[in-house]
Amino acid sequence: MREPGPDHSIRIAPHAGRVRMSVRGTTVVDTRGALRLSEASYLPVLYIPRADARFELFARSTRTSRCPYKGEASYYDIAVDGEVRPNAVWSYEDPFPAVSAIRGHLAFYPDKVDAIEEG
Repeated sequence: MREPGPDHSIRIAPHAGRVRMSVRGTTVVDTRGALRLSEASYLPVLYIPRADARFELFARSTRTSRCPYKGEASYYDIAVDGEVRPNAVWSYEDPFPAVSAIRGHLAFYPDKVDAIEEG
């Protein structure tokens, strides 16, 4: 494990407003409780509470990855109306203490959903 430092900062803050995501016209996320994770020079990522996602549309995939700053990520496919979007979602189910706020949250690849609305 590596703790984020001055050369690799990670900031987590509440995201103001509502976030909705859809696949094939079906809402898969509707939340006012998203977290915004800003990491080093990467684009910010929204982390969505699991309770605000239609988790019945997700199936755990076999893919995993490891981030030296956040921990091991698990991946999920999204299936809507017979169409599967593989590895569309990831989650740090047991994140490192420095980013423990994202436990119980999901992140989505923007190109794996059809629409992301922020309001």
